[in-house]
Amino acid sequence: MSDDLTTGLRQLAESGQRLPTASGSDIRRLAQSRRRRRRTAAAVAGTVAAVAVASTLVLNLGGPDGGRTSTPAAGPTSAPPAPRQTRTAISSPTQRAAADVTVNLSARYLVAGGRKVPITSGLAKTPTPTGRMTVTSMTDVKEMGGGVVVGGAAGSYKLPWVIGLRGQDGATTFLAAIPYDKKAPGSYDTTSGWIGLRLSDAKWLYGRLRTGAVVDVVGATAAEPAPGGTPTSSDSAPGGPPTLSDPGPVVTPTFPDSGPVVTPSSTVSAW
Repeated sequence: MSDDLTTGLRQLAESGQRLPTASGSDIRRLAQSRRRRRRTAAAVAGTVAAVAVASTLVLNLGGPDGGRTSTPAAGPTSAPPAPRQTRTAISSPTQRAAADVTVNLSARYLVAGGRKVPITSGLAKTPTPTGRMTVTSMTDVKEMGGGVVVGGAAGSYKLPWVIGLRGQDGATTFLAAIPYDKKAPGSYDTTSGWIGLRLSDAKWLYGRLRTGAVVDVVGATAAEPAPGGTPTSSDSAPGGPPTLSDPGPVVTPTFPDSGPVVTPSSTVSAW
């Protein structure tokens, strides 16, 4: 090592060995004061850090109310509309299907398919049954006794276009052409209870109806007797059936405008 370097190092060491200017007690006080300041600074820094963390959590999580005030929902300005009700059609127990034919005994006509035709029905002593009836049979020509046709008369008659009817109470009657008294339909009553029509009207109705069709019979037999009085053993209504004492020949109707005879679906054996 050179002499210059050795001399320099010695001088440096001697300068570092200078005695402190302060006493030992002063140095201790300074050290204690420095420690207190460090502790105070650390405590303050910890408190500040804790407050900062808490504030951050409150802002991020929203706190109990999210830092916002809740706005009450606006109340409805008017009552909500009532739910719309859909009406369901309910059939009444008394509601019935429309009839295919309506017979009015009081006015002496029947209506079917929009067509109105005249009729004749039972006398006051042999009234026509009323109510809802059903077509049970159809026969193009049927021979019947005088008691069935005019009530109490002898002999027999052939009636064309016979439509048998049965009521809900079991009562039976029929519609048919009345060839022996063409003036009776619409004018007066003359039968033993069945319903008579003009020949062309009976044929039209026969072709329209089927077994099972519904017929409503309403009204009542007119009180007035047929012109000329009720048939007896010595006289009869104009154009009426033969008298009891002279039943005459069996009436066989002709059909000048009828065309071919319609074959029925079923036959009534008797009424």
